[in-house]
Amino acid sequence: MSPTPDLDDPYAGLRRETPTERMDRNWVELLQELRVVQTGVQLLAGFLLTLPFQSRFEELDDYQQGVYTAVMLLAVTAVVMFIAPVGYHRALFRMRSKERLVEAGTRFTKAGLATVGLVVSGGVLLVVDVVAGRVAGWCAGGGVALLIALCWYALPLRAVRRVRATRLQG
Repeated sequence: MSPTPDLDDPYAGLRRETPTERMDRNWVELLQELRVVQTGVQLLAGFLLTLPFQSRFEELDDYQQGVYTAVMLLAVTAVVMFIAPVGYHRALFRMRSKERLVEAGTRFTKAGLATVGLVVSGGVLLVVDVVAGRVAGWCAGGGVALLIALCWYALPLRAVRRVRATRLQG
């Protein structure tokens, strides 16, 4: 069986794999990416879940407690997003739906990354707000959000566009 070319796969034509083998490889690569983020996100969410039980937590003003609550709920949401592909896999197991599984897992992972970006920038906003004040908190949180947007979205999107443009020229 000849490999089916995939314009979004940089290795299209270089590997001799069937569409099923390609989906298996894509699934394994996705799982590797999830392993990188899952533990860190789970630890972050666990840490955030324990903060209200610390004695100094009561010193936070209403705004800071609101930011904390939002960040904690976003962290839990990220954990759910990153674990969701496992549940999806169990539901589709042995149903010959690997492509659907990879697509759903990719969507969950992208949503999880966006959510983690909000958790990290919101966490920085909260910590700097407590340490240095509201304006400094907004500046630091916004700066981190911009850095995340650049590193996690803008630069990869630029790379995708360049790869696609190169393929169209070649």
